[in-house]
Amino acid sequence: MNQRHPSHLPLSGLVAFELGHSVAAPYGAQILGELGARVIKVENPEGGDDARKWGPPFWHDAAAAFQCLNRDKQSIAVDLKDPSALATLRRLIVEQADIVLQNMRPGRVEKLGLDASLRRDNPRLIYCNLGAFGKVGPMNQRPGYDPLMQAFGGIMSITGEEGRPPVRVGPSIIDMAAGMWSVIGILAALNRRAATGEGCEVDTSLFETALAWMTVPSALYAASGECQRRTGSEAAMLAPYKAYKAKDDYIVIAAGNDNLFRRLTQALGKAEWADDPRFKTNGDRVVNRATLNDMVDQVVGTATRAQWVERLEKAGVPCAPIQAVDEMLAHPQTRALDMVQRSPDGRFAVMGLPLSFDGMRPPFRASPPALGQHTEEVMGGAPRRAAGNED
Repeated sequence: MNQRHPSHLPLSGLVAFELGHSVAAPYGAQILGELGARVIKVENPEGGDDARKWGPPFWHDAAAAFQCLNRDKQSIAVDLKDPSALATLRRLIVEQADIVLQNMRPGRVEKLGLDASLRRDNPRLIYCNLGAFGKVGPMNQRPGYDPLMQAFGGIMSITGEEGRPPVRVGPSIIDMAAGMWSVIGILAALNRRAATGEGCEVDTSLFETALAWMTVPSALYAASGECQRRTGSEAAMLAPYKAYKAKDDYIVIAAGNDNLFRRLTQALGKAEWADDPRFKTNGDRVVNRATLNDMVDQVVGTATRAQWVERLEKAGVPCAPIQAVDEMLAHPQTRALDMVQRSPDGRFAVMGLPLSFDGMRPPFRASPPALGQHTEEVMGGAPRRAAGNED
């Protein structure tokens, strides 16, 4: 990886206002910031973004969860109950903003006049709503959170092991993916604006994101009429394709086609399995997955994880040890990619953007802001009387 930094980031010169909290909108806005936009995060004077208090652990006066989602931003503290401060914020958005990204509770931005009606005074504005259940429908006014969407969207119905309690996917995949979809929509709108001169209103939501993650399970149901069951670490339509317990720890083996299965049988010292009628094709193996998995488990349990990784990689069989977070961070591949970036002041080390441009990853330019750190710089002497939590 080239360690030099790009002199001109892709979104340099653009200004984005984040009316956001928690994970989804802050993550989307952070991506915009990492790509070079000037991101102004609007927070309540009393406490700010709720995520600031999501701990322990805390990291330099705020929750670690907040610090890793709010780099490369400015923070302004604005009392949205104060008409003068609210009017100033509206004026700043109309005069300065290219982008607004918001995930406030349903109806809040409309009540405040901070909704897409701002485009009447700034037609070039790209205004992105990141809602809970979507803009229309009987649930469009309900709030939502990542685990609710993993449940309601069907993800938890296929996650975990059969006969055991439902399991949430560990990372906040709905929140973070919704933030990514917001950025994808914003980038598409920027491209259209470059051609037409006009901005637009972009809509995405947590529930739509959950539905998008269910693309393959939905297709499997449409084709079979059967709901996918929980299969633990397996993929429903492939076998063998799961985590197996070695003598000391777990390893995932992904023999996703007939050729790879034949290579696996040779590496396991069981070449005769490849000609077993129960396992001749992937369809056969899926039907007989329980028997096959028991057979693979018995063999894998005879050697250590490291021994199997060496043996399977030599045979050309895709595999990976299940690494803990510390193992993942210390791995030479992680280090070679330079994904973990340290802030200019050396206080923070967080995951960088998983994108490079001409071999160069966007740098960590600014540490996560303190609450209201940039209020004077952005708003000058605008009123900002403290108020209760607005969101």
